[in-house]
Amino acid sequence: MVTADLVKQLRERTGAGMMECKKALVATHGDADAAAEQLRVQGLAKADKKSSRVAAEGILVIERSGLKAAMVEVNCETDFVAKQDDFQGFARTVAARALASGVVDVAPLLAQRDAGGQPLEEVRKSLVAKIGENISVRRIAALTAPTALGSYLHGTRIGCLVALKGGTEELARDIAMHASAMNPEYVSAAEVPAEILEKERAIFAEQVKGEHKPAEILARMIEGKLRKRLAEVTLLGQPFVKDDKLTVEKLLKSAGAEVTGLVRYEVGRGIEKKTGDFVAEVMATVKGAH
Repeated sequence: MVTADLVKQLRERTGAGMMECKKALVATHGDADAAAEQLRVQGLAKADKKSSRVAAEGILVIERSGLKAAMVEVNCETDFVAKQDDFQGFARTVAARALASGVVDVAPLLAQRDAGGQPLEEVRKSLVAKIGENISVRRIAALTAPTALGSYLHGTRIGCLVALKGGTEELARDIAMHASAMNPEYVSAAEVPAEILEKERAIFAEQVKGEHKPAEILARMIEGKLRKRLAEVTLLGQPFVKDDKLTVEKLLKSAGAEVTGLVRYEVGRGIEKKTGDFVAEVMATVKGAH
């Protein structure tokens, strides 16, 4: 006999809905283990169906040990789910396994097992079935510092890791905080690809085309504009957020330090989000329920 208490126990065990639990218990003649397995199989099938849905919300998690750190971005579909304990717990587990294993590719990382011996991919699919949203591990970064490691999380949506040769932990964290706020595209001008430099020069050449000045002066104007632009997009060229009279490059030199690694993530950056009339979607759902 399928009792309300048995349904309640199965729901707590699996996270599935009340009616789904009742149906599974009826189908398995009250065998809770068989019902749980049936729900798991059904849930994994649902998870596969949800895998094509856009997941642009989520959180960043940083795990570190000594001079090593790992940062992961785990996505979901709504900010509501991003705040749930189950989702955040899964993200922390993924980050911990990334740090322990050194794996930075998503597929092999999800093949790693959690503390209970279950592959992370199976944990992810079970969570999708329980929560009802697509959940994905988007990217992983790992960094090892020669001397000092800085990590910074702004809430759960912007994160940065910085590795220094020379300098202190405090300096490394300050640089990570700066990069989180200022979003440099490159560490130094030497990292900027030649094609980007040429494109910028072409833009500035167009801007000074109307100036009635000798060619050599125009050339210097173009290079001046280019230097200013490079200062904006490179970590070393930017004014330090805590003291804008000082560039990051000068700050590092005064401490006898150099940046050997920099990773900055922002949740959902680069993911094309679905746009639409939310009110209209809700109304359509309500009408469809009648």
